[in-house]
Amino acid sequence: MTKEFRPHVRYFGHGPRAALAIHCTLGHSGAWRGVGDALGDRLRLIAIDLPGHGKSARWDGENDLHQLCTDAALSQLPEPMDVIGHSFGATIALRLAVEHPHLVRSLALIEPVFMAAAIADAPERVKAHEVEAEPYFTALQSGDEMRAARLFNRFWGDGTKWDDIPCITRQYMADRMHLVPGQSPAIIDDEPGLLAKGALGRAHMPCLLIQGEHTADVIDAIHQSARSAPAKRAACHHIRRRAHVAH
Repeated sequence: MTKEFRPHVRYFGHGPRAALAIHCTLGHSGAWRGVGDALGDRLRLIAIDLPGHGKSARWDGENDLHQLCTDAALSQLPEPMDVIGHSFGATIALRLAVEHPHLVRSLALIEPVFMAAAIADAPERVKAHEVEAEPYFTALQSGDEMRAARLFNRFWGDGTKWDDIPCITRQYMADRMHLVPGQSPAIIDDEPGLLAKGALGRAHMPCLLIQGEHTADVIDAIHQSARSAPAKRAACHHIRRRAHVAH
């Protein structure tokens, strides 16, 4: 059990259709401003700050982080909505769809980092990812959060050079590097049981998988796993010249 968590929330747009937006690791609710501006006449976008991010309270390091994030998102989902998630936020969106399908009208998953799916179906691609990311893991384990953030950005970012990112943003990222290992039980070990027999089949709503042209290979492996899941109403869209994260 986790304690109740009420996230900070921003609202974008004034359209008739409500949608819940869940940002990526090291992000915040403001990342959805562009989507809100582009679709504001069609959507009323509810964007949360996940625990430890933006203006929401810090994660205490004890409660199950993925469960806490899921509960935070669920608190803003009182009725059926479209649910949009990016990266780690997409794993929260997927969990909502599996555990509360009656509240998820449609699902848009932007490069979910659900590594457990790739481990099950393409372990060699996960191994290659781990080798490529080894410098980041080494920095994180040594406690060098700023170096870990720089390497994390190099791997998952949009190509922007570290020195070109504002100092306040670099520090924001470094201050939250401890959240990354806190995600592992859910996204690597699948503690929520999303890969259990029949679980993904409960996510019966239309689902769109969105992938950047220049993202990590392991994301493609995850998407391939998702497309072969029992929930068959999944389509995939590739965005040209885009990587995993845009600042």
